[in-house]
Amino acid sequence: MKEKIKKQIEKNRDEIIKLSCDFVSINSVNPRADGPGEKEVAQWLNSEIEKWKFDSIEFINAPDDIVECGYRPNIIARYNGSNPERTVWFITHMDKVPAGDLSLWETDPFKAVIKEGKIYGRGSEDNGSSLVATLSGIKALMDINLRPKNNIAIALVSDEETGSQWGISYLLKQNIFGKNDWFYVPDSGNPEGSFIEIAEKSIIWLKVITTGKQAHASMPDFAKNATRYGMKFNILLDEFFHKNYADKDKLFDPDYSTFEPTKKILNVENINTIPGVDVQFFDARILPKYDIEKIIEDINKLAAEFSKENGIDVKIEIVQKESAPEPTDKEHDSVKLLKRTVESLRGIETKVGGIGGGTCAAILRHEGYPAVVWGTMDETAHQPNENIAIDYLLKDSEVYANLISEL
Repeated sequence: MKEKIKKQIEKNRDEIIKLSCDFVSINSVNPRADGPGEKEVAQWLNSEIEKWKFDSIEFINAPDDIVECGYRPNIIARYNGSNPERTVWFITHMDKVPAGDLSLWETDPFKAVIKEGKIYGRGSEDNGSSLVATLSGIKALMDINLRPKNNIAIALVSDEETGSQWGISYLLKQNIFGKNDWFYVPDSGNPEGSFIEIAEKSIIWLKVITTGKQAHASMPDFAKNATRYGMKFNILLDEFFHKNYADKDKLFDPDYSTFEPTKKILNVENINTIPGVDVQFFDARILPKYDIEKIIEDINKLAAEFSKENGIDVKIEIVQKESAPEPTDKEHDSVKLLKRTVESLRGIETKVGGIGGGTCAAILRHEGYPAVVWGTMDETAHQPNENIAIDYLLKDSEVYANLISEL
């Protein structure tokens, strides 16, 4: 069977590459990152897979007024098993992050370019690589007329990049998942395909607003320079976090809690004005051992003390927070089957562990569902010149096809 699947994947090579390129070439940046959303890419995907042998394709649209059409699409495509005991879900996301600084790109981020065996463009890796590979894996089985024992469902979801409220979280509220279902969420991995993720860290996104007093740059005695105080507080906060939450856990890579200053908002338009407001964001990925509510309490206390000492005002807003769920059991059959499949096809030893990134898997684990994350990628997600190796696409398609054939 392995050889038959391999030959079919090779036969479908051009189709797989085209599917990936077409996905990249549709701008589906999340609307909460000032993008158009997922409607166009969802319609295109539906037009492609409706030609295949899925037994049903259903749109589950989550109402959302931020987009012109009024909804965020989620697609459920089902391939029924011969004697099912459960449904096995493969969940990937259609939304993308913004391109960022275009001057750092060597190609148009929303026009797929193939060079040196790789496909370049925004979404090529995150999450287009796994979206295409899971679809191509099941397509290969359809082409050779093979049905697994259990039902297979492909979920193409919206909104993963900004919290999943209109994606997997919305689907959970529709009660479409069975208590015995399995879940694969192909949204993280390494270049060897040797890492299987079963756990994720807690997440906090912070917005730090420092308010001082605006004045002309030549008259600092009349001002409270929010940029200067903001820099001082943000450094204090960074040092406080790393000093007080410094434990390690070898399950995770990296094995410590991370706390990174990221987005910064423009304060004043002109050079000769001392800013009255400074806004800085932080992204924290925290080991599950720590109580994130206690961390937020500590940070607010630090902000209050700094404000009082300096006669300014520092406020902390929580943009997003997610407590880490219990990990998926590494002895769960879904984990062991994926492990056997990858090791058999790749001739490598796999490692089971945790990551700092957030995926749909964490949301499923919170509801008590076993979720497993895997993929082959060079970790270029969210970077300029994001790319995926064509070889990874083909070999991952082969893994998913063999995995599904055993389900």
